Amino acid sequence: MFSWEAINRHDLREALQRARAAFARVREGRVWRWGCVVAAGLLGGWLGLALAGEVVTPIGPADVTFSLSPQLNGETVVDVAPLGRLAFETHAAPLRVEAAITDIRLSAAQEMFTDPEAINRMASGIGQDLRDGVVALVVRSLLTAVLGAFLMALLLFRSLRRALAGGAVSLGALAVSGAVAAATFTPGAIAEPRYSGLIAGAPQVVGGAEEVVGRFGQYQEQLAGLVGNVSMIYEATSELPVYEDDESVVRVLHVSDIQLNPASWSIISSLKEQYGVDAVVDSGDLTDRGSPAEDAFADEIADLDVPYVWVKGRHDSMGTQRAVESQPNAVVLDGDTEEVEGLMFYGSGDPRYTPDETRLDPDEGEVAAQGAEEAERVADGPENVDVALMHSRTQAEAFDGVVPLVLTGDEHTRTTELTDLGTRFLVQGSTGGAGLSGLEHDSGRPIPYQASVLYFDGESGRLQARDDIDLGGVGLTSAQVERKIEDDPDAPVGESDDATDEPSEGGSPS
Repeated sequence: MFSWEAINRHDLREALQRARAAFARVREGRVWRWGCVVAAGLLGGWLGLALAGEVVTPIGPADVTFSLSPQLNGETVVDVAPLGRLAFETHAAPLRVEAAITDIRLSAAQEMFTDPEAINRMASGIGQDLRDGVVALVVRSLLTAVLGAFLMALLLFRSLRRALAGGAVSLGALAVSGAVAAATFTPGAIAEPRYSGLIAGAPQVVGGAEEVVGRFGQYQEQLAGLVGNVSMIYEATSELPVYEDDESVVRVLHVSDIQLNPASWSIISSLKEQYGVDAVVDSGDLTDRGSPAEDAFADEIADLDVPYVWVKGRHDSMGTQRAVESQPNAVVLDGDTEEVEGLMFYGSGDPRYTPDETRLDPDEGEVAAQGAEEAERVADGPENVDVALMHSRTQAEAFDGVVPLVLTGDEHTRTTELTDLGTRFLVQGSTGGAGLSGLEHDSGRPIPYQASVLYFDGESGRLQARDDIDLGGVGLTSAQVERKIEDDPDAPVGESDDATDEPSEGGSPS
């Protein structure tokens, strides 16, 4: 009897048999065999590095354990346990170099405290110490990776020939990665660390402001200073070293979108003390709805005891503005220019007042038009403005090519852009974790608390560097500080130059 079902089962069996035969031919072929050898070599090499790819070498007063491991994004990491870790984007190869401070020799550390020239003397020899450690790490890594790959291939294939080939694969992969790392190595990356860990140690681990403005040029000196900082932290964790004030540097703490979160005042106060800031700049949205009941929230400004430069955000009412103006240290900018700590600021509040965004549809065109009028007024004015302060990028867009630095907020995510006309736009994230609304974020994770310490040259008024600070949002305890240095802080503004382009840092607006 004719049956389609029987024919289909027969065809299926034949297809399966053909597939098994094809797979068997592949397994018997050279491509499969040598592909397995390559996989075994790479896996065995990785296991060898993981199990034995580290060396201990003395650098200055510390014993440092160096290790090497594969990683998609190449970087150098300095582990400063228990305070946290520093990460440097030093090379492009898929290798992670980690240095962990495993011991501090007390005699050498004490000498640094008793002899002010000890760190300078250490700088002359620290480069050789580092080279010796890196050479030892390279030799150890090559030996352990090749041995691991050899043993892995020998165990899997029971063939000396394939075991040697597996070792050769591991040797070649590590050699190529090492060559790429050497070719792309950037010593200047040590001046731009990313710090993760206890926020209280960040200024000391990342480095002093005097290093930001002109002393980060020499690799050996930077490394000596870094090791010195770490040594002092280990020696006296409860009494962290305080760098001498540099009168040529003006430190400004940029905050935004506090939105009635009382925890923000503790964060701002702590950062003010740790970094020794000269002024705080707030790009708006101090409150959540701008109601009279929220006016008392501004009273915390007076306790900061440094100038507090502020512009109205779209969640702030005119009542909020009057509450801020009543604080003795507040500088409220509403379409005017003011000199603060030697820097010339122009600021203007957001013309919108939208405490309930579900019911109002703000006209972005009107905001942009007002910003264009203000930019024209500043361009034609008698003062040379160093910083323009607005709440939204929409209002501030017209200041491109008019001022060297524009500070805004509103977007709850930090981003930055250096335009063709030489203006740096810095959109600050929410220093209040976007207030109560931060708990309703689409990603399901709290919005982080974000702020930045800006370092200005006191004479030119130009931004030299900044420390971007991220703290975990509600319920989180993470902390990260990342230093960014301006490549050409004195570049002219208003002259188009394609060479000044750089990719925007940070995520997309939330």
